[in-house]
Amino acid sequence: MARRAPALSPSRASDFRQCPLLFRLRTIDQVPEPPSAAATQGTLVHSVLEKLFDLPARVRTLEAAIGMLRPAWDELLTRNPGLGTLHETSEEVEDWLGEAAQKLETYFTLENPQRLEPDAREQFLEWQMPEGPLLRGIIDRVDVAPDGSIRIVDYKTGKAPAPQYGQQAKFQMRFYALLVSHLRGRLPSVLQLLYLKDGGTFALHPTDEDLDLVQHEILEVWAAIRDAATRSEWPPRRGQLCAWCNFHALCPEFGGTPPPLDPAAVEKALGTA
Repeated sequence: MARRAPALSPSRASDFRQCPLLFRLRTIDQVPEPPSAAATQGTLVHSVLEKLFDLPARVRTLEAAIGMLRPAWDELLTRNPGLGTLHETSEEVEDWLGEAAQKLETYFTLENPQRLEPDAREQFLEWQMPEGPLLRGIIDRVDVAPDGSIRIVDYKTGKAPAPQYGQQAKFQMRFYALLVSHLRGRLPSVLQLLYLKDGGTFALHPTDEDLDLVQHEILEVWAAIRDAATRSEWPPRRGQLCAWCNFHALCPEFGGTPPPLDPAAVEKALGTA
């Protein structure tokens, strides 16, 4: 089997910009991380919103969506029984599913799914960037209007960030716009973020200049990653997001020690030793 080219996704690029050691532990060492209730709830809500459009338009109601939560959760548990450790009691599970239901309720205040027929849902895309990495991403939803205009929609199960903290999401959406524009031959008209915790929304109308900018950003990040690999230097970068990091035991900033770096793992992940 042919070896896959080194790839970069928006989340892994953001990992490196946040903390090179975080990138290394996730992408190169692939250190397992414990499941997160918040991230799993996000997966659950995304699954329901994907499956909602399998229903006939007239029955895409809030009640139908909430009714899909329990079966979707049971399906996640079947695929990954370890998720059962997220909650200690059945009451905690019910509260957690109730929070997910509230996020679905918020979704229905932002859109009417009975009036939408997505062109794609949870679409996996790859595009080989010239003189760069293979770009990879999964887009929550792609809508195509009768005139061919494209809208990319991304669901966020958290709350809308303050303007100074929204750059990561904007980078992600422009990254997706770059993928779609090359694979579909048309620049998306709208990049829309829907925040399901508080009902916040954000829309970008990308231009060719935006795509040039994000392509330049990606190449800069990739060059920095390759340089770190060449030097075998993956320094930690302490910041506000450290409180949510799972790798304190492996981070010098918290008295930990990273595992020995395996050159074969570096080569496999990045194509360089």
